[in-house]
Amino acid sequence: MPTLQQTRPRAHAPVVRVRAIAGEDRRITRSRAALREALVALMEERGLESVTVNDLCNYAGLTRGTFYNHYQDKEALLAAFEDEIIADLAELEKRLGALGVQDVLPYIAEKRPVPVLVGLFDYLRSQGDFLHAVLGAGGDVRFAPRLRDTLCTQIVESILHERYRDNPTAFVGYYVAFFASAYLGVIMRWVETGMRETSEEMALISQRLLFIKPGESIEL
Repeated sequence: MPTLQQTRPRAHAPVVRVRAIAGEDRRITRSRAALREALVALMEERGLESVTVNDLCNYAGLTRGTFYNHYQDKEALLAAFEDEIIADLAELEKRLGALGVQDVLPYIAEKRPVPVLVGLFDYLRSQGDFLHAVLGAGGDVRFAPRLRDTLCTQIVESILHERYRDNPTAFVGYYVAFFASAYLGVIMRWVETGMRETSEEMALISQRLLFIKPGESIEL
């Protein structure tokens, strides 16, 4: 599985605080935010394997006791943040799943971005620092396949014609796998290159890649 080049995100990439959990004490939310910032910075600097709980606590200004009150180890901390992103994406996946090819075609014909795809890239941008770190060479090699098998697969399946969505043939399975991996590559390139394109531009690129015909202009 390819990883991002180990370079710093662009200076203007957004730094996102963790989402507050309903009923959670504000001190816990602040601690989680500090640990997230520490994890991102240290993964970028030295890679996950070289980061210790002591490193995280020192960077975040927290005691080991505070850390172990909530997480068993650094892997549990990372998993919690990854699971939070997957859970957030689940709502977008539901909206993608409700789309049909007939919903998408008018946007393609008019060269307009599908709104739910714009919302998807807005969300990914809001998580840019974390995604750059976790998908990079010093991050978690297990996370990219999770994105591919959930989010990217859902994007492709949402655009499939209804007659193919539940088709068990080998070709349909390989078609979905091929384009899901391709869409993961698109997301990873966007993250790696500093998210220069707007969410609207990325939605248009995503649509164009799936529907472009051989020999057709590559202009958006």
